[in-house]
Amino acid sequence: MIVVIRCPACVGCRSGKYALRHATELGKLALLYFSLCNSMQDRLDALTIFAAVAEQQSFAEAARRLRRSPASVTRAVAALEDRLQTRLLNRTTRSVALTDAGVRYLESCRRLLATYDELEAVNLGERVQPRGWINVTAPTMFGRLHVLPLVRTFLGEYSQVDVRLLLLDRVVSLVDEGLDLGVRLGELPDSSLQAVHVGQVRRVVCAAPQYIARHGVPMTPRDLGGHAVVSCTAVTPIPDRWSFYGPSGVTLVTVRPRLVVNTTAGAVDAALDGLGFACIRSYQAEPHMAAGRLQPVLVEYEPPPAPIHIVHPEGRHLSAKVRLFIDYAAERLRRKFGL
Repeated sequence: MIVVIRCPACVGCRSGKYALRHATELGKLALLYFSLCNSMQDRLDALTIFAAVAEQQSFAEAARRLRRSPASVTRAVAALEDRLQTRLLNRTTRSVALTDAGVRYLESCRRLLATYDELEAVNLGERVQPRGWINVTAPTMFGRLHVLPLVRTFLGEYSQVDVRLLLLDRVVSLVDEGLDLGVRLGELPDSSLQAVHVGQVRRVVCAAPQYIARHGVPMTPRDLGGHAVVSCTAVTPIPDRWSFYGPSGVTLVTVRPRLVVNTTAGAVDAALDGLGFACIRSYQAEPHMAAGRLQPVLVEYEPPPAPIHIVHPEGRHLSAKVRLFIDYAAERLRRKFGL
């Protein structure tokens, strides 16, 4: 906002007759201007504090992050709720959680703060050094193998940025969990999330060479009915039904799981131990296939590759640091996964 202070008595301001009146009016206008500035800054501070409490789910953690006293953080949120006449946070002695109104307000709050940051950067006419927290989620094994390494190099290049990396084999709400972005494997459901396509992964069936030496190689998907298999519910949600693609389209095959696990790391370990064939993602198997510890089968029956996306909830209203990280991650993931 630009405030122009005009003198209503400019014509006669040099004369003694108007000098005192002119000075008084200028003083009043200056006081009003600085009062408006302070009020706007207080409101921005309140939004920043509320967003930090919501993301950390703790007044104490937010205070540490912002380097403020817990009492000042508590007062700022209470004043914000009082001004809005709406409860934004439910508080107990052990936890802090957003109300429905708080969830909606947080999304708008983030957009406003991101826009304000961008406006400041434009007005300064320079690229602001990125700083602050970036909150990221990714599937457990993919995150450990491919997201964590690029996070480490990113942190090495941008010393003022910190990253919270949440590795989970389930899809979480970015808004509810206070996350800036997520890495997702597979087709995306319709949602308000914005997506950046960064690659694709295959689904492969493989086993340890010692298992294949004892039991042979299946020539068609139906041959798996006579083999032991390891099912991972993160890849094959129905453990005893695996799908394949052939000349006639999709084929569902009944298999006999000796072991059912909910993590891909468990399926890989079991396959390496010779327990049977595992159906896993290509990025999970490729290091072991390259070393000769796993052998792929039924390659010609693989389904189409699954896409990899980076998703975020804020559309074009991204902070500079989050946009920077998305560009950084997208470039490196595309090098690895084929785009």
